[in-house]
Amino acid sequence: MTSEVARFLEHLAGTRNLSPHTVAAYRRDLLDLEKFTREYLCRDDFEWSDVDRGVIRAFLGEAGRRGLAPRTVARKLSAVRALFRHLHRAGEITSNPASLVRGPKLDRTLPGHLRAEEVAALFRWAEDSARENGLAETRLLAILELLYGSGLRLSELASLGVRSLDPDRGQIRVLGKGRKERIVPVTAAAARAIRRYLPRRDEVAEPGERALLVGRHGRRLSNRHIQRLVQSVLEDFADSANLSVHSLRHTFATHLLDAGADLMAVKELLGHASLGTTQIYAHTSKERLRRVYKGAHPRA
Repeated sequence: MTSEVARFLEHLAGTRNLSPHTVAAYRRDLLDLEKFTREYLCRDDFEWSDVDRGVIRAFLGEAGRRGLAPRTVARKLSAVRALFRHLHRAGEITSNPASLVRGPKLDRTLPGHLRAEEVAALFRWAEDSARENGLAETRLLAILELLYGSGLRLSELASLGVRSLDPDRGQIRVLGKGRKERIVPVTAAAARAIRRYLPRRDEVAEPGERALLVGRHGRRLSNRHIQRLVQSVLEDFADSANLSVHSLRHTFATHLLDAGADLMAVKELLGHASLGTTQIYAHTSKERLRRVYKGAHPRA
C-alpha cells in the first residue's frame, strides 16, 4: 500500500470517523486501483500525479470486463474520487483526474419490501411465539419491532446498548452511518416487546455487557447472527424473493410514504444525508396515486 493511501484510510477512520466496515471497503477498492495502476503503467514506483483520467477510465473498464456489477464499479469509482479529492485538497497533486470521470449508468431498482398483510401475519406469529417468554422468542419480537417500527439499519440495531433506549418516552438513540447520532421514535408495540425481552436478557447477560441484544452465552449478537435470524423468518412470511434484514427498513419507509408521510420527515427518520437517497422509496402504487388524485383534484 502506498503511503498516500495509508494516510487517507487513517483520515477516514480518525477524522471522518467512518465505521471499520466502510474503511475496509475503501481499502479493498484502493488496493485494487494500486495493483491495476502498477500493471497499467508498468511501474511499481508510480506517483499518484502520474495517474490521469485515462488510467482511471481503464481501471473502471477492466472492472467491467471482469464481470463486476455496475453498482460495484460505481462504488470503486466513488472510492477513487474520494482519494483524489483528498490528495488534491492536501496539495499532493495539482489537479483531480477523477472529477470528470463518469460512472456506469445505474438502474434505480426499487428495494424489496413486504406487503401490509405480510407484515401483519409476521407480527401475529412473532407475538404468539413471544408468549413462550423465552430469550430467543422475546428477542426476535424486539428485533422485528425495531427494524420495522423504527426503520433501523442492521448495523444500528446490532450496536444498540441497553442505555440507548427510552421506552417510556418512546424513543431510541441510534448511531448511524459516519457515527452520526440521531433520536428515532419507538412504537408502543416495540416498547412492549423490549420490556418483555429485558428480563430474559438480564438472566443471561455477562457482567458489564452493555449490548441490548445478547445470545444465550450473554454476549452481544453479531450482525451476521441477527441477519440469519431475520432472514429465516422472512422466507416463511413473504412471497417476494431475495428479501433481507434491510427489507424491513425498506418496508418501514414504503408504508410511511404510502400512508402520505412527508418525504423530508422520512429522510430524517432514516438518517439519510441527502433527500436523493430517500427518493428511491417514493415509488407509488396505482392505488396510492388514485387516493392522492381523488383527495386533491377538485373534480375527482
